Amino acid sequence: MSAPISRRALLGWGGLSVGAIAPLGITLPAVLASEASGGSHKQISVIFMFLQGGASQLDMYDMKPAAPAEIRGKYDPVSTRVPGLQLSDQLPRVSAVADKFSLIRSAHSYSSKHGEGDVHIMCGSPVDKNLQAPGIGAVLSKQQPQTAAIPPFVHLGDMKHPAYSAPGYGGILGPAHNPFLIEQNPNEPQFTVKEFDTAANVGAHRLDDRKRLLKSLDAFQSAGERQLELGLVQDRFTERALSLSTSRRAKNAFDLSRESSQLRDSYGRNRVGQGMLLARRLIEAGVRFVTIQGYVDTGIYAWDHHWGIFSHLDRQLPIYDSSYAALLNDLEDRGLLDSTLVITAGEFGRTPRINTHARGPGRDHWGGCFSLTLGGGGVKTGRVIGASDKYGATPVDRPVSVADFVATVYRVLGLNPHAEVTAQGRRLQMLSSGRAVDELF
Repeated sequence: MSAPISRRALLGWGGLSVGAIAPLGITLPAVLASEASGGSHKQISVIFMFLQGGASQLDMYDMKPAAPAEIRGKYDPVSTRVPGLQLSDQLPRVSAVADKFSLIRSAHSYSSKHGEGDVHIMCGSPVDKNLQAPGIGAVLSKQQPQTAAIPPFVHLGDMKHPAYSAPGYGGILGPAHNPFLIEQNPNEPQFTVKEFDTAANVGAHRLDDRKRLLKSLDAFQSAGERQLELGLVQDRFTERALSLSTSRRAKNAFDLSRESSQLRDSYGRNRVGQGMLLARRLIEAGVRFVTIQGYVDTGIYAWDHHWGIFSHLDRQLPIYDSSYAALLNDLEDRGLLDSTLVITAGEFGRTPRINTHARGPGRDHWGGCFSLTLGGGGVKTGRVIGASDKYGATPVDRPVSVADFVATVYRVLGLNPHAEVTAQGRRLQMLSSGRAVDELF
């Protein structure tokens, strides 16, 4: 007897390929698989600008002007809108909106490795190749499901290290809680997300025909194959995937041409700036969690400046500066800042001492101490939490672990870190450790 024909193959033959309406990386029905019930907590959304590679705390947020030249670096500190707070002179726009976010200068991670650190900053638990803890956005889609025809959780940029799990994905919650992945460059003139476009020659009656065909194929397959959990998930959400493919709301959210040229210019006409603007549009349309790859330069780890750090930062910091400040101002102007938590963070920081790399001075990986920002979302702003030593190497006041940072985001979102799921015969919590930073509430 021949092997059962897979649903994917059957749909492909019928012209209704799940892959064709899926984001790059996962199926759209899986993205929409949100099953747990949420609470009555005020709905907060998140925009996470991920500075993948590890941005330098000493050249951005934790300046050490009195340190020796091989530590303090090239830039000078300047005053900000917050009395007593100084940032890099390369961040004038961010300095002008420093009252809209709070700065943690004492973050630390157990890892100084790419891939491992990426997963850790997005889920709060150490890497486990067998039972990986879920990312924050995945837990949000599980505990606070939505019914709107828009993905609940989006990644702008593929951030996966080849040797590790993709950061922020569903992990033990399963692929139904992976993000909708967008790899296209939103700064391209013809940027579009084809998964939300209905083919011009496919009318509503043909879509109805396809839905009926899908139901028939499901009935046929159920008689010939055992329904596994993944199959049940596919059944449950394929119809919503079809609805999403015809959703004008979803399609419009990705249409940056609806924004004024002046606003687009303020964000910056580059991949990061337009990605931040797109994130705001997605949040406005109902997406709950958007992660943005904070720069694309030399590979995915574009903030990984082992060499030529200042030539890279001379280019990257103005882009970060304009896009981050524009987002905070735009959200406030639209009345969305109180309901949108904006995070900027890398997976770790950089070494205090500048190296003598043959290709030019740089800073290496440093998980011992780094800086990150959180603004909006109802947290207290204009505050500095923690402090590093005179070289920016070690927290000396109010250390904040990555698990503490993630627990803080959980509290903002009203998520239950102690909720359990069974995986491989074990009961596992969403977040195994970490205490929220009370000073932000």
